[in-house]
Amino acid sequence: MTGKKIIAFLTLVMVLGLQAVTTLDARQIDDISCSEAIVLLVPCVPFLTGLGQPTPSTSCCEGAQNLNQKADTTQVRRDVCECLKGASMKFGVNSDRTKQLPQLCNISLSFSFDPSIDCNT
Repeated sequence: MTGKKIIAFLTLVMVLGLQAVTTLDARQIDDISCSEAIVLLVPCVPFLTGLGQPTPSTSCCEGAQNLNQKADTTQVRRDVCECLKGASMKFGVNSDRTKQLPQLCNISLSFSFDPSIDCNT
């Protein structure tokens, strides 16, 4: 199996796993649901898990930027944080990659996202 086929297969597995995650946590996060937030970041899964390229794809950065724009209040950001924190544990993301994503996608955040972050601070 070639590298691209492996990435495509793993992405499919992640999307199917996403269905299970969103079924468990389908609450609405103000203007964006938890499942919508996760779907926006699905293109980032290969980068965030360390199975893809050393830099995020264009579609990953577009999704992350879109999510950042939609999470425009403190409460929405906290809710998205809790959602992504839970999803990151289920998907097994690399915490170093989560910290790199905002900078690599030119997103200005006042905090560093880490799966162990306290979303209330």
